Amino acid sequence: MLGAIARGTTEVSGFLEGADALSTMHAFRALGVSIEGPNQGHLRIAGVGLHGLQAACAPLDCGNAGTAMRLMMGLLAGQRFSSTLVGDASLSRRPMRRVAEPLGRMGAQVETDDGRPPIRISPGPGLHGIDFALPVASAQVKSAVLLAGLYAQGTTRVTEPAPTRDHTERMLGGFGVKVLVEGASRALSGGQSLEACPIEVPGDISSAAFFLVAASIVPGSDLTLEHVGINPTRTGVIAILRRMGANIELLDPREAGGEPVADLRVRAAPLRGIEVPEELVALAIDEFPVLFVAAACAQGRTVVRGAEELRVKESDRIAAMEAGLLACGASVKATRDGMIIEGNPGQRFAGVHIDSRGDHRIAMAFAVAAQRATAPIEILDTANVVTSFPNFVTLAQGCGMRVVARHD
Repeated sequence: MLGAIARGTTEVSGFLEGADALSTMHAFRALGVSIEGPNQGHLRIAGVGLHGLQAACAPLDCGNAGTAMRLMMGLLAGQRFSSTLVGDASLSRRPMRRVAEPLGRMGAQVETDDGRPPIRISPGPGLHGIDFALPVASAQVKSAVLLAGLYAQGTTRVTEPAPTRDHTERMLGGFGVKVLVEGASRALSGGQSLEACPIEVPGDISSAAFFLVAASIVPGSDLTLEHVGINPTRTGVIAILRRMGANIELLDPREAGGEPVADLRVRAAPLRGIEVPEELVALAIDEFPVLFVAAACAQGRTVVRGAEELRVKESDRIAAMEAGLLACGASVKATRDGMIIEGNPGQRFAGVHIDSRGDHRIAMAFAVAAQRATAPIEILDTANVVTSFPNFVTLAQGCGMRVVARHD
C-alpha cells in the first residue's frame, strides 16, 4: 500500500504469497499500480505518488483480508474517484462501521451494508484532520485513520486505549512521513509525500506462534525459528508463554527494514496456568487460539479477559475454540470476553472431527493440538489457511509435526 502511493520504486523482499497479500497486490494493480512479481519473495512496486491512483473498472476484491479492506478504506477515502470494496463470505460478515465512522468524521463518503461489506466510497469535498480516541484497541482502525490523514487538511491524531501493533507508524516513517508519537497518541499532518524505500519483511510472529506452542507442549522438542519479527507491539505471545513457564530464547537480536528481529529457540517445558494480564491481550490477540491449546496442556487454571475482539475475527474464535477443545476432551468455559481453561499437564486430546469454521487460525491451532492427541484429529474447512500461511503444512512436516493435508 505505501509503496503504491510513494514516489519511486519500492523493492520488497520476504513477501509471503498468502492469499491476503495477493488480494492486496491485485487490488492495487486494479488501481493502476505496476507491480512486478512475486518472484521468490521479491516484489517491485512502481509508486504513483500520493494522488496517482486511478479508478478501478470493477469492485476491488479483498478476498478474506480484513486488514486489506480496513486499511484500503482509509487510503481510498481521500481519492477523487469512487471505489467499491468486496470480500468473500467470511469477510462480508465482519464489522466495518468501526472504520467507516471515524472516516465519516473526517468528511469521507463511506457507505456500508448495515455496517458490513460491501463498502462504497465516493469522492467528497475533501478530508479534514480529527482527534480520534479509539473506543477499542485496534491497529487496523488506527492505521485506516492515519492513512486517511495523509489526504486530510491539518493534523490527524489517533489515541489508543491500549498499545497495538505499530507497523504502520514505523513504515510511514521509513517512507519519509513524519509521525509524532506522544504516549498513546499518533499524529501526522496531511499532504506529506512518501519516498520509495527497500522493505525486508521478517518472519511473522503470529505464524511463529503455532510452532512456539507446539514445541512447548511436545516432550523432547528443541526448535529454532529463524529471522522472526519481535516488534514490541507484537510479542505478547512470547510474554504470555514465558509467564506460563515456556523456555523461549531470543538469539542474535538485530534490525531489518526498521523492524527488530531475532531467532527464537524454544524447547519443551512444563507449562502452568496464569491469569493473562489484560495489557498483554491486545499484543497477542491473533495468537489466542493456539494459546488456548497451550493453556489446556498447562498445570492449573488459565483465565483470559478483555479479548472480546476475538468474537469478530474470521470466526467467533472464542466460540470456535470452546467447541473444539470441549470435543477434544479439554475443560474450558467461554466467557463474554475470553475463556477459562482448567489445564491438565497430562492432557491427551481425543481424536475427533473439528469444524474450523473457515478460520485459518482455528485450523492451525487444532493441528498443534493434534500433536498431543491419542488419535488423529481431522480438521474440516481448512482452505483459508492459505490466507496467512500457505506453506504451513510443509513447514510443520519439516520440523516433525504429524500433519497431512487432504484435498478430497
